[in-house]
Amino acid sequence: MTSGANMHWFMRGLRDGIPICMGYFAVSFALGITARGIGMNALQAGLMSLGMVASAGEFAAIVLIQSAAGIFEMITTCIVVNLRYFLMSCSLSQKLSPDLPFIHRFLLPYCITDEIFGLSSAVPGYLNPRYSYGMTIVSVAGWTTGTVLGVLLGNIMPGWAVNALSVSLYGMFLAIIIPPARKDAFIAGLVLLSMAASGLFSILPVLKTISSGFKVIILTLLIAGGAALIHPIDETANDAAEA
Repeated sequence: MTSGANMHWFMRGLRDGIPICMGYFAVSFALGITARGIGMNALQAGLMSLGMVASAGEFAAIVLIQSAAGIFEMITTCIVVNLRYFLMSCSLSQKLSPDLPFIHRFLLPYCITDEIFGLSSAVPGYLNPRYSYGMTIVSVAGWTTGTVLGVLLGNIMPGWAVNALSVSLYGMFLAIIIPPARKDAFIAGLVLLSMAASGLFSILPVLKTISSGFKVIILTLLIAGGAALIHPIDETANDAAEA
């Protein structure tokens, strides 16, 4: 792609990353308060958020730190909790041009969060990595800043206010899934099926004991795998959209 096209995608990523940044800030502020409660300082919490942009993983790490868990237990737990990002990486790799340099394939996994993955996957044709980079710069800035301020400001902000702000994350998910669902009835059916299956995993006796990380992995493999078999995507579509 030309430098002009690359800059266009990067600026578009910066723009699309703004609402993600706002949602991340609210959630990470609460994360910072929790980190402060176990004795972490702003630098420690900020580096944690900068290195692992994952709310479930970081909250799990904080609990383990508080319980004086060993390094092996901490690493293993965080890998398991964040294992869904491995599946997202595998999925997103199918959106990359075969000619994409290795350096981009090496950097893109850091850019994968639930929201950034959703928007990156929705891009027609091959994914320009600059789009993900733009979203990541803005989003990670909000995530890390929120964590640091949560540590520094402590409990100044009421808990109900932090919880209210975090509702914006649900709005982001709706903004991600509604446009493609409106264009494709098959995708809309998958969204409804995913919601129903997730609900069953939350109420059925045995299934509700499964951790949230493994629940996402199981549902992803079953629903996405079944969808790929029933309704495979034409590989020439990416080339046509890219052209």
